Amino acid sequence: MNKPRFQIALICAALVFGAATVNAQATRTWVSGVGDDVNPCSRTAPCKTFAGAISKTAEGGEIDALDPAGYGTLTITKSITIDGGTGSGWASVLNSSVNGFNVNVTSNPASSVVILRNITIQGVKQCVTAGCQGLKGIRWTAGKALHVENCFIENQATQGMEVVLAAAGQLFVEDTNFTNTTVGLTVTSTVSFVSGQIEHCRFMGETDGINTTSTRS
Repeated sequence: MNKPRFQIALICAALVFGAATVNAQATRTWVSGVGDDVNPCSRTAPCKTFAGAISKTAEGGEIDALDPAGYGTLTITKSITIDGGTGSGWASVLNSSVNGFNVNVTSNPASSVVILRNITIQGVKQCVTAGCQGLKGIRWTAGKALHVENCFIENQATQGMEVVLAAAGQLFVEDTNFTNTTVGLTVTSTVSFVSGQIEHCRFMGETDGINTTSTRS
């Protein structure tokens, strides 16, 4: 008499386990210009934007671009790598009236690492309509380390990159071009120190290339 109940229980358990597997975040996700954010962001069913992919990517995981396309602005709140060149193209972000990337890792900030690689961040500074220009290419406000590698940050109304940390952090910028961004890179620490390396970068059409300040008392 108990055998049918036992079989039903096994079927129910299998269904629950299957649902949990479907909803699990992936270590690597993919975006494509012809993708859709309702997809699971897999290699064969990619998402369309970085914002659509990040919620389906596990902490410490990676979002890769399959083809050249515009993938939208993004707020980053966990350790992650975003690589626009791992696929067959190059990722572009067009930030009009907002920042391209806001990096604000408040969960586990003492051990977080964010990597942005092979991305163009275009702020349409030439736009003459009020409020249409991009503000900053990247704004980093919380986290342990930020790596920016082989990127083009251009035509921003204020800074190409702004670092405003309230705790110690490490900044690494390599092989990156800053063009027509008023100030290329501004680093400010309100509590502790920001350390790191800036190598093989170009600053073109800037009022200031690198501006470092401290507001510690």
